[in-house]
Amino acid sequence: MGTLARIAPSILSADFAHLARDLDRISNADFIHVDVMDGHFTGNLTFGPGMVAACKRSTDVPLDVHMMVSNPDETIGWYVEAGADMITVHAEASTHLHRTVTYLKEHGVKAGAVLNPATPVGVLEDILPELDMVLVMSVNPGFGGQRFIEGTYAKLDRLQALCRAVGAHPLIEVDGGISAANIEDVARHGADVFVAGSAVFGSSDPAAEVQRLRSLAQSGIDTAEADAA
Repeated sequence: MGTLARIAPSILSADFAHLARDLDRISNADFIHVDVMDGHFTGNLTFGPGMVAACKRSTDVPLDVHMMVSNPDETIGWYVEAGADMITVHAEASTHLHRTVTYLKEHGVKAGAVLNPATPVGVLEDILPELDMVLVMSVNPGFGGQRFIEGTYAKLDRLQALCRAVGAHPLIEVDGGISAANIEDVARHGADVFVAGSAVFGSSDPAAEVQRLRSLAQSGIDTAEADAA
């Protein structure tokens, strides 16, 4: 079987007054994406470990916690204890990325690293074989509903080449501006996990939109794998 497309709806676009209801509406998702922002690393302030714990109580879908914080090495344990299944930290913010990744793995949590739009993929070369996921930001982090940055396609190509060069096989996630209009193209360039916020929660039928996005992404992945064969 080839690579499978995975959809990770971002609860940043959910109705927080009806969070359990909205999580139930996307119970067919592959991950729940939780954007943690501290008001320092980004200009926005969102969720703490309490939100992660609340999601854990409300869904069986694995929690993909994206930490947009200035001090991940100091605070990451909070999110491990809250029940995160996958935690990604920004390469730009983590002083000791290898230590952080090792800590997560020792505590049974999958570990990933995040790259901002202006951060080159090469900064991950030495840690790439240790990562379960690389998250490529296709917008500047901080707010939902932004326009997809077209240069992300070339960046995904470079990341794929680097993975091949070092023999690494992380999931490749893309976050920002993902919709039915571009998800197939993003998948063709090597992504296999897709964060979608407003595209899912803004739909009249979020579960159907998750499935539609997954099908479109799978088509892109299958096309890329057929072309490479």
